[in-house]
Amino acid sequence: MALVVKDRVKETTATTGTGTLTLAGAATGFQSFSVVGDGNTTYYAIYDSTSGNWEVGVGTYTASGTTLSRDTVLESSNAGSLVSF
Repeated sequence: MALVVKDRVKETTATTGTGTLTLAGAATGFQSFSVVGDGNTTYYAIYDSTSGNWEVGVGTYTASGTTLSRDTVLESSNAGSLVSF
C-alpha cells in the first residue's frame, strides 16, 4: 500500500456516522478516488455545508464497494477526532 496524491479528486457521499465512506461518484469536472488505486492511501477532506463540520485525514481507497476508510484524522471540527456526518 502506497501513499498516492492526485489532483482534482472530489466525490460525493451520502454516508452518515463516523465509519468508512461509500463513494457516490465524482463531482462534475473532477476525478474519482479510483485514480488513487485499490488499496492505496491518500489524503482526504470532508466538509458538510449544512452543519459546517469538517475533517481532514488519511484514508484507504478500496475499489470493491468504492469506499474510502477514514484511517487517521489529522484535524477536524471535532477537536481532532472523527466527525459524525
